[in-house]
Amino acid sequence: MYFASNIKTLRNRRELTQEEVSTSLNIKRSTLGGYENNIAQPSLEMLMEFASFYKISIDDLLRVDLSKLPDDKLNKIEQNLEQFIKGSKLRVLASTVDKENKDNVELVPLKAVAGYTNGYADPEFISTLPSFQIPFLSRDRKYRAFQIKGDSMLPIKNGSYIIAEFVQNWYEVKDGEAHIILTKDDGIVFKIVYPAIKTKRKLLLKSLNASYEPYEINISEVVEMWKFTNYISAELPEADISQDDLRNTVFQLSKDVKEIKKAIKTNL
Repeated sequence: MYFASNIKTLRNRRELTQEEVSTSLNIKRSTLGGYENNIAQPSLEMLMEFASFYKISIDDLLRVDLSKLPDDKLNKIEQNLEQFIKGSKLRVLASTVDKENKDNVELVPLKAVAGYTNGYADPEFISTLPSFQIPFLSRDRKYRAFQIKGDSMLPIKNGSYIIAEFVQNWYEVKDGEAHIILTKDDGIVFKIVYPAIKTKRKLLLKSLNASYEPYEINISEVVEMWKFTNYISAELPEADISQDDLRNTVFQLSKDVKEIKKAIKTNL
């Protein structure tokens, strides 16, 4: 068996640390070290977790010495991940339609977020979500609405509804675009995305609220991506106080200048 050397080869190939992999797999770093050093043997369930994480078959993970393969053959094995990123049949979107066979916009409210994390690919679960039509959206694309929680994307406020377009090919994501991202561990997050999929197999996620630090996630943690299109909120965004103060200051300075000029003319 080549399990120990293979998981180390795959981790190094993707420039991941033991900490990153162990966190993603929800195991201790020491446990991962034991697997990589062939001190401990994984259970069948753990084998399945590694195979899913690296998007590789269990047979290849156990029986093929990946470290000895030329790049072209290893690349071929890793094409499963490429197909997943590009949105092949490995990633299927569950959806609903109306009476005229038009795609609905399903709504994922806050109370359904936990269920969506597990049931995103289950047609029965998706059919239980509220759904509606938005006439100004393109009929050639798939949209879904997500209610967000928290203040990390202010001025878009807590409880707002984000309408987003399904992204089939993740390589098409561009720097600085806002996306709803469904991840295995964190569920639904709404962030500004800076992709480094080809080079690092990662996404850099940033908040609009500068008090939140940006962070990276591995692309293997991502389940779905939805590109921001519109948002609906019951509250108006707060005014930019600094800009208002600047306008008031300029207005007051202008007023003061006029008073000074008037005073000068009077004293001449």
